[in-house]
Amino acid sequence: MDLNDHIEKILWTEQQISERVSELGSQITKDFKSGTIAPAIVGVATGAFLFTADLARKIHLPITVDFIRVESYGSGTVSNGRPTISFDLKLDVRGKHVILVEDIVDTGSTLSCLIDYMKTKGASSVSVCALLDKSARRKVHFELVGEGKYYSGFECPDNFVVGYGLDFDEVYRNLPYVGVLKPEIYQ
Repeated sequence: MDLNDHIEKILWTEQQISERVSELGSQITKDFKSGTIAPAIVGVATGAFLFTADLARKIHLPITVDFIRVESYGSGTVSNGRPTISFDLKLDVRGKHVILVEDIVDTGSTLSCLIDYMKTKGASSVSVCALLDKSARRKVHFELVGEGKYYSGFECPDNFVVGYGLDFDEVYRNLPYVGVLKPEIYQ
């Protein structure tokens, strides 16, 4: 089975993603360079694992990296709106600047849950770096903490997308690009 045959169209190529990740890493480096405490990069597993790894290599600061797992999709294509943390941080984020790294922000429910959670853990600020922002699906408004900033790679159309960490039923994460999955695959 060739996964590429399941893709209706490619939205962002491997090269476009690489260039944008470099730009985001440079911006984060610039924004946090003068701080006395280096940021803690927290990847939201599993979707953001590739993005987190690539982004971390483009941030030229003494960062720490950890992952947290939040589940709200199961094997469907639409969030159930009730995110739960199923794998917690190992890193103590108290007093630190946390940058949550997300594959995609759509309804905002997961992000709102994570921002609130980082506040309860004592983070001094919470920023977000999302590869994709699907604002057409936004239902929950989220507020960043402290001096938090919002970084976005690409504005995503209202399609079901896979690749570069994003999946459908745990498949397609390994595609090097982000593409629209053919509807007949997930319907």
